[in-house]
Amino acid sequence: MTKTPHLTILTGASRGMGLAMAQQLLSPERHLLCISRRASDELAEQARHKGALLTQWTQDLADTTGSRQRLQAWLESMDTSGMKSATLINNAGVIPRIGPLDDCPPDELANALRVGLEAPMQLTAAFLAATGAWVQAGWRGPRKVLNISSGLGRSAMAAQAPYCAAKAGMDHFTRCSALDEAQREHGARLVSLAPGVIDTDMQSQLRAGDPAAFPDRNRFVELQRQGQLTSPQDAAARLLVWLERADFGDKPVADVRD
Repeated sequence: MTKTPHLTILTGASRGMGLAMAQQLLSPERHLLCISRRASDELAEQARHKGALLTQWTQDLADTTGSRQRLQAWLESMDTSGMKSATLINNAGVIPRIGPLDDCPPDELANALRVGLEAPMQLTAAFLAATGAWVQAGWRGPRKVLNISSGLGRSAMAAQAPYCAAKAGMDHFTRCSALDEAQREHGARLVSLAPGVIDTDMQSQLRAGDPAAFPDRNRFVELQRQGQLTSPQDAAARLLVWLERADFGDKPVADVRD
């Protein structure tokens, strides 16, 4: 395997803000592993053009145990000589059917929590375990986990209990894991970061909700009408700037608008 100074793992990289982040992360200095349900031919072509090392896994993150085992085994097999940093970005998420909790089909509810909360927890566990072993073997590069959260994890909204609960859980497990890592020598730094309101397929899904089941629908319609949505490219750039801040991890739950 070609050696690069930096390793970044990104979930949900096939579209929207995830794809924009992946495009901006491509560099000859970085090995980028993208984990999504489908690979992106566009991203692969851009990686070839830039001379960047890109690995794409087609992986259903609802298979949380399989995702964790696959990532941990891959990290444990890596040659870390020459590697300067390792980063995990948990970006993937799912909005289930819009409406009250009792109207959400059981399979959609379970999938939203698996992809939006359990998968990030399992992948973070795999990342911390494998890279922690690198530290025990003498590796001293910075390790970072960036969890892409949402303001909806901090403010309740009708008709989206599963998504709000997943993001709230993401915030809190980040706090807990940050406390764990603070007790370890050369511990990882973790942040659960809300990216603001972004013009993605998720916003389109919310605007298309049934007003009778989704009382906040007009709020999202107005955000688009008034031009208050951030482009995926701009949102991705702001997140990646935050990732490089010297104080990354000092505040484990944050918002790019702070």
